[in-house]
Amino acid sequence: MKLVTRRRFLAIALSWPVAASAAASTTLASEAYPDLVAKTLERAAEPREPNELWVLIDDEAATLSVYRGYRVIEAFKPVSLGRGGASTQRLRGGNATPMGEFRINRFNYDSKWHTFMGVNYPTPTHARMALQNGVYSQHDYDAYFDYYRRHREPPQQTVLGGAIGIHGLGEADPDIHGRYHWTQGCVAVTNSQIERLTELVEVGTRVVIR
Repeated sequence: MKLVTRRRFLAIALSWPVAASAAASTTLASEAYPDLVAKTLERAAEPREPNELWVLIDDEAATLSVYRGYRVIEAFKPVSLGRGGASTQRLRGGNATPMGEFRINRFNYDSKWHTFMGVNYPTPTHARMALQNGVYSQHDYDAYFDYYRRHREPPQQTVLGGAIGIHGLGEADPDIHGRYHWTQGCVAVTNSQIERLTELVEVGTRVVIR
């Protein structure tokens, strides 16, 4: 189990009124069933091939690193995650950053966050774990995959939430960014860093949040 750092404690404390009941129910469910996302992460944080360009976001270290194979070619620190911390089972409204393995699936260069690059959350793995944990009903689960098959993207309006990605600060306070996790679940970097990141990655680039 990871130690709770002062930074992480403050982030959790700030978000407690919003996330407490959802987090409690998720914890109980996770004790009863295997954590499929955690199992995925055991093998995700390494390159799929020797020259793969991929991104690793580390919650505990508050870093975003771009790799070419096993070699770091660019690293940003500190990055800000959700006010509710990071979790393998994120719930809508909990302000947590979802852990897991994702792919960049869109870019928005006209975002209030300067630039926004979205990822394909919630993934089928998150949906399967939601069913196991009782977060999704069988109807929810079937509807998720029906939407996924038709649109080739996950639905964004279920209890798991959506609109997760990596973005800049826009007009957000750089001082807050340097001291606390402040987002609603996305990963935030500075405006200059998101500009540099868009030069390195593309749609389809793999992103691991752990």
